[in-house]
Amino acid sequence: MLSLFLASLLFLAIHAFISGTSLRAKLVAKLGEKLYMAAFATLSAGALFWLILSYGAAPHVELWADITGLQHLSMLLMLIAIVLAVLAFSTPNPTATGGDGALKREQAARGIIKVTRHPFLVGVSFWALAHILANGHLASLIFFGGFLALSLIGPPQIDAKRAAKFPEDWPRFLAQTSWLPFAAILQGRTRVTMAEIGWGRIAGGVALYLVILLLLHQWAFGVTPHPFP
Repeated sequence: MLSLFLASLLFLAIHAFISGTSLRAKLVAKLGEKLYMAAFATLSAGALFWLILSYGAAPHVELWADITGLQHLSMLLMLIAIVLAVLAFSTPNPTATGGDGALKREQAARGIIKVTRHPFLVGVSFWALAHILANGHLASLIFFGGFLALSLIGPPQIDAKRAAKFPEDWPRFLAQTSWLPFAAILQGRTRVTMAEIGWGRIAGGVALYLVILLLLHQWAFGVTPHPFP
């Protein structure tokens, strides 16, 4: 269990204290962008590999028994997570790598980006929480808890980097959206319709969820993620 904890801590620290801080700029200035990216990717991949191996080898320490209600809740959270992931990768987003062009538009936030400007990381939060609730053991709490923490740390770090890089365009985009889902809409700063989000994108997310739920999860991990016979 100690190995799992240390691997999770390392993976979290790499992103929390290097990627999203002033240390990144110093390393880029010293190493160059390409060498920094290669080194960061290698370090991240190594930490993730250690994390996965440690999770597989960790002893089972039950925190709570299987509860059907929690399984149903986790399935709902996973549906939201997967739909958000599909929407995130199919909608231009100024917070994403390569999204600079979208930031230049007068209406920079569109579709799901009006709901939350970090749909993928919000989806990761739901994904991590779903697995913590469904599994109910210490190893899962450590493993998925690290990803949950990272998904909460990431948005303000990304926002800070974008604000520094695009001081003129970022405030306009910020006024059109929010990190917390639906906050900008409830505050009256923006409006969105389901058609704008994209019924096709949503349907694609639901279809992917069903494939994972009914087929891929059991095939890939040997675990049935639903309580149905």
